[in-house]
Amino acid sequence: MPLKKQYLKSKPEVKVTFEIEKEATQDAEQIFLLAEFNEWQPLELSKLKNGKFKVVVNVPTDQQASYQFKYKLCLADGVEAYDNDWEADAYQANGVDGDNSVLQLAQ
Repeated sequence: MPLKKQYLKSKPEVKVTFEIEKEATQDAEQIFLLAEFNEWQPLELSKLKNGKFKVVVNVPTDQQASYQFKYKLCLADGVEAYDNDWEADAYQANGVDGDNSVLQLAQ
């Protein structure tokens, strides 16, 4: 699912829905969003009955034009894996292990 964005009129923020389709979860038990806008602190996505994972976050629009992010998947065997959003706005090299997903804030 593409990132869903709802721009708030009352303050310089956009409400962003991050959702991972069941096919992309690798049967993870937990998934966390790691992002620049919250200093890469893990934010847990909720697991829905249909197998998808989802979280809604308010992101400031007056600080940067875009933010990098990535998902951390905690698999049943205790292994942690990192993945990008399959439908991110863009991708950017992270200088460590490949690319990060990019959330662009321009309307």
